[in-house]
Amino acid sequence: MLTKVDLYTDGASRGNPGPGGFGAILVFVTNNGVKAEKEITEGYKNTTNNRMELLGVIKGLNALTRPCSVTVYSDSKYVVDAFNQGWVDKWIKNNWRRGKEPVKNIDLWKKLLSAMEIHEVKYIWVKGHAGHDYNERCDRLATSSADGDNLLDDTVDEMII
Repeated sequence: MLTKVDLYTDGASRGNPGPGGFGAILVFVTNNGVKAEKEITEGYKNTTNNRMELLGVIKGLNALTRPCSVTVYSDSKYVVDAFNQGWVDKWIKNNWRRGKEPVKNIDLWKKLLSAMEIHEVKYIWVKGHAGHDYNERCDRLATSSADGDNLLDDTVDEMII
């Protein structure tokens, strides 16, 4: 039986592009019924909100050390609808194109698909800034990281995914 994990994520950028960050909180219940949490957050020099939304999910999934049943909660329609509406499957079928245009953030979409491979993952949209405790916490993590010092470069190599 797979361990059940809730992954809450949010991304932020100050300008689009601009300094940005993500926040992710992994929540699981241990075998003895104790709830455990792990927070993950990083900030980047020059990025976009959508890249940070994607990176929060990627980093959260990559923090798991074994296959899990993961429910991702995000206020990003960009991320949630890409899976729930079948966009990703269409992009792959069309060689990562939307009509004549290439899909944006292909590097991160591919990293996300790779991060999902060993897990059972489902996506649930939550309304942002609506009082959802974990979403609000993720937002604070993301914005604090975006406003922080020692921001990383927004490149896949620098992101250490």
